[in-house]
Amino acid sequence: MEGKKTANGTTAHVPVPNGQDVQLKKRITLINGVAIIVGTIIGSGIFVSPKGVYEHSGSLGISLIIWTLCGVFSMFGALCYAELGTCITKSGGDYAYIIEAFGPATAFLRLWVGLLIIRPATQAVLALTFGYYMLDPFFPNCHPPDESLRLLAAVCLCLLTYINCRSVRWAMRVQDMFTGAKLLALVAIIIGGSVRIGQGHTQYLERAFEGEFTAKSISLAFYSGLFAYGGWNYLNFVTGELKDPYKNLPRAIWIGLPLVTCVYVLVNVAYFAVVSPTELLASPAVAVTFSNILFGKQVAWCMPIFVALSTFGGVNGNLFTSARFFATGAHEGQLPEILGMISVRRCTPVPALLLTCFMSLMMLCTSDIYALINYLSFAQWLWTGLVILGMMVLRVKQPHLHRPIKVSLVCPIVFLACCIFLTVVPMFAEPFETGMVLLVMLAGLPVYLVFFYKSKGYSVPKDSMTMRITRLLQKTLEVVNPDEKFS
Repeated sequence: MEGKKTANGTTAHVPVPNGQDVQLKKRITLINGVAIIVGTIIGSGIFVSPKGVYEHSGSLGISLIIWTLCGVFSMFGALCYAELGTCITKSGGDYAYIIEAFGPATAFLRLWVGLLIIRPATQAVLALTFGYYMLDPFFPNCHPPDESLRLLAAVCLCLLTYINCRSVRWAMRVQDMFTGAKLLALVAIIIGGSVRIGQGHTQYLERAFEGEFTAKSISLAFYSGLFAYGGWNYLNFVTGELKDPYKNLPRAIWIGLPLVTCVYVLVNVAYFAVVSPTELLASPAVAVTFSNILFGKQVAWCMPIFVALSTFGGVNGNLFTSARFFATGAHEGQLPEILGMISVRRCTPVPALLLTCFMSLMMLCTSDIYALINYLSFAQWLWTGLVILGMMVLRVKQPHLHRPIKVSLVCPIVFLACCIFLTVVPMFAEPFETGMVLLVMLAGLPVYLVFFYKSKGYSVPKDSMTMRITRLLQKTLEVVNPDEKFS
């Protein structure tokens, strides 16, 4: 057994196979990549968001156009990310691109907001949704108890953290399996709606464009629709583990996003073949109302289970990519060194996974899903817009950078304009939530100035308590820094 020297010169004795490279392996195939995109996008949104899109759009026809435009908008963003992901192939997604375009200070703020708000809030929303729909069949006449809801959400997070710590292959099998399950559920909805249309039940589909809307209501409809498309950029967070990323990253995007868009539009048509507009607006989850009407209460209990399975896969995809995001920050010296280490036995980022789980569990202090969505959505679009701006900055700063994929400037310009719109409107509509997000983000500035300004990264004295804790965790978790050989 050899000692492993840390960046600070100390030695932690961890059993490492002789002569072996300890690093994250390229184990994600094209099929796995498509499953990550589809699996993280199709979470709870398509089962819940149709109500918000229809309510604010005013008519079925406009709502279907909005669902399609949300897919096109996401495709524009994904193509921009494909250019970034094939010229900057390391894992980390947004963080890796921002540090390249704007430097470490801006990248640290992205890491800070991701650690405190975006990633844990996203996973908490999905885990709470999982808990709600798993418990829903057992409480047909009332809402599930709040304590039970949060407990089941915590079990979901802990179980998936264990699976991700054990094996990348296990995590990918879970992702593939639950992506298949959620697609089967949506196909069942589409088939059920098609049968109803074939039987002549088209009364809710007629006069599709009757209704009124305003610019503000259309913007709110887009918020609901884009929430259902969230996750289109998550494959970029794991490009370092993607086999042949130059080919498989754009292929996964071209397969995954059109597939999701087609499914979403067809599912909405199916909903309106069964559910009346009045019933849809009164329903907290249109998929459950759909199954109650179409299949009856004796069979309808299975739909909440399918929704729960869908969100379970979404939690897995978010957890998998979030850990790589934080590990990349540690590799850049902007988070404690232990978070960048990986298991010598499993080649998984165990410390980063445990931190991700812990931060998500902290978000379960509240079970108000919509409050969490309000916080994370503003932060997400703010930083996504900055990434696209960074892409255009890199075109100027590094014109000779090898770009296997180079999209037309129309894509980033249109996408950036939409991101600005999606960021500015909430400042007036929800000043408290957006103000809190901006306050948290600005709180990262003094942290950066104290620990990282004029330094090469996060460092601590060799004999400090922090270093002793790091060595203890390194031995306990059996983790080392990646990309080094041991003999």
